[in-house]
Amino acid sequence: MSDSPIAATTQARIIRRRMLADGILGLTLERIDGEPLAAADAGAHIDLHLPNGLVRQYSLSNAPTGRTYELGVLLDPGGRGGSICVHEDLHEGQVLTIGAPRNLFRLVAGARRSLLVAGGIGITPIISMADTLHAAGKAFELHYCCRSASRAAYRDRLGSAAYADHVRFYYDDAPQDGRLDTDALLASPAKDLDLYVCGPGGFMDHVMGRARAAGWPESNIHAERFSADVADRAGDAFELVLARSGRVLRVATEQSVLDVLREAGVQVPVSCEQGICGTCITRVLEGQPEHRDVFLTEDERACNDRFTPCCSRARSARLVVDL
Repeated sequence: MSDSPIAATTQARIIRRRMLADGILGLTLERIDGEPLAAADAGAHIDLHLPNGLVRQYSLSNAPTGRTYELGVLLDPGGRGGSICVHEDLHEGQVLTIGAPRNLFRLVAGARRSLLVAGGIGITPIISMADTLHAAGKAFELHYCCRSASRAAYRDRLGSAAYADHVRFYYDDAPQDGRLDTDALLASPAKDLDLYVCGPGGFMDHVMGRARAAGWPESNIHAERFSADVADRAGDAFELVLARSGRVLRVATEQSVLDVLREAGVQVPVSCEQGICGTCITRVLEGQPEHRDVFLTEDERACNDRFTPCCSRARSARLVVDL
């Protein structure tokens, strides 16, 4: 079952701002009242309410103990404004609203061995997993792939960590023998070995695809995406029925359900608007959704009793929702 998308908020101050690598900004946050921040398991993320009105999710990169949250944010000039605001507008001493930690990418309780594979900014949740596994005395390896050494966030931290012998770096600009051999890495699946993958979509698809080809069971493959593959939101037009009011809205081929709801003055809580965070999850009463999110599990999708209006559509000509 996916985590609930509902999260309490608190006020936090930026106490440190520094560049972690080319294009990656690090932020350290603490509560403004000096009280401890909410506890977070490795792999957790928080909502960051930005001064431009956007709400974005960022993974916590520090160990789940302590009084601060550490974030790493990749600048995406072609994005929708979240990372640009973080890089250009946030400064030390600034107070922000943040959400309580949520976790869709937990370490498996009781797992004996773990294989951590990160690509680029995907290191942010992976490094907290490494810290946690080391503290628990668990066996693991961390494999970190980047375009170049200058773009490797937390390189010094990983290089000086007590578990540095279990970390390997791979760079796209290195000779061929310095790049990750995915097939060799994944050649020996085992019941007591879990794979954790985070990074750009293409990187994750490649790693998970090779794992499946090597015979890894789905139950041992765990992943977190930072963006959903929903660039083309077009689809067949359909009727959206709001059960509480009886209103019938037309969703055109080039519109999202969220667009139509906003135009009709219907308020739905939203955050990422990409089908990642689950904030906008809405109950489906009749009809069949076309799921385009990465939040719901396959079992939850099969139930067809809820969907993400920010990116998902309808397979049926009519979709009745609990709004």
